[in-house]
Amino acid sequence: MRAFLAHPSRVGAVLPTSRWAVRDMLDMADLHAADLVVELGPGTGVYTREILARLRPDARLIAIERDPTLARLLAEHHRDPRLHVVCDSAENAEQHLEGAAAQVVVSGLPLTTLPSDVRERIVGQMVTILAPGGTNLVLQYSTMMRGQLEAAFPHVRRRFTPWNVPPALLFACSMTDQRS
Repeated sequence: MRAFLAHPSRVGAVLPTSRWAVRDMLDMADLHAADLVVELGPGTGVYTREILARLRPDARLIAIERDPTLARLLAEHHRDPRLHVVCDSAENAEQHLEGAAAQVVVSGLPLTTLPSDVRERIVGQMVTILAPGGTNLVLQYSTMMRGQLEAAFPHVRRRFTPWNVPPALLFACSMTDQRS
C-alpha cells in the first residue's frame, strides 16, 4: 500500500495479486522445466513465492525490482539461494543475465500506466531475454496491452481470471506455438 501511494504509476495495484490469479498465470508456463526465470517488477513477492515453489533446486530466479525498499524486503523475506534480486528497471533486464536467456519471464508490471517509450523498451526486453521456445507471462487489468503484445510475439494466449481484485487478464506470449 505504501509503495502504491508513493508511486501509483509504478505499482500495479493497491492490493497484491491474489494467489489464485498468480497460480492461474504461472500455470500457463512450465516453470519446473525452466533453468532460468526472470521476474520483472516482483513488488512484494507474491509471484516470487509461487515461482520458487515451482522451480527445480538447480534453477535460478532473477527478480528485477525498481523500488529499492521493495527489492531489499524481497531479498530479506525470500532467503533462497536460487533467488537473485536486482534493484533496477525492467528496461535493463538483459544487463543482469550475463548472456543467459530465460525460459520463462513473469511480469505483473503496470505496463499501461507507464510512458509509451518505457513500455516499448520493457516489451523489447521481454522479447530479447526470452529463450527460444520460452514463455513470457504478463498480467494486466485491461485489454490495452493486447495489440502491443501480439505485435511483439507471434503467439499470444489469453486467459481471464475473475479471482482477483480487480479481475485480471493473463497473457502467455511466445515466439512459437506452445499449445501442442
